[in-house]
Amino acid sequence: AGIASGTPSMLHLEDEEWEKMMHVNTTSCFLAVKYAAPAMMKINEGGSEEEGRQRSAKDASNGSIILTASVAGLRSGAGPVHYSASKAAVNSIAQSASWNLRHSNIRVNSICPGLIETGMTATMFEMARQRGTAQKIGQLNPLGRYGVAEGKEVV
Repeated sequence: AGIASGTPSMLHLEDEEWEKMMHVNTTSCFLAVKYAAPAMMKINEGGSEEEGRQRSAKDASNGSIILTASVAGLRSGAGPVHYSASKAAVNSIAQSASWNLRHSNIRVNSICPGLIETGMTATMFEMARQRGTAQKIGQLNPLGRYGVAEGKEVV
């Protein structure tokens, strides 16, 4: 889960907008790790049949948790302050959780995609096209361009 907002300046950012961004983008990741890790630590020796399904044996704690952050959480100016802060916090959760779970054989990583054209970013893309600045979108990414969701054509 994740949300973005077009509020460009922290001087015009409402407290409620900050709290909502942090709750959706950051608290959701915290809760995912908090509840997924204990489930991954459970050991199921010998397997069993549960509700007509065969469960396989699991003799050790293990797993992989992948959180979605953003390049906006890595560098200044890549997004509004509350979005960038929330994604930086996701990266910090991944690092801290990795340390906390270091003896459990559970890996925690975050991925940091650049700007992707999706429904969530449609307004920003449309505004850039109207201003004639669409060619600048994604120029800070290593490939020098933005990403396009699979199955979506670039307009």
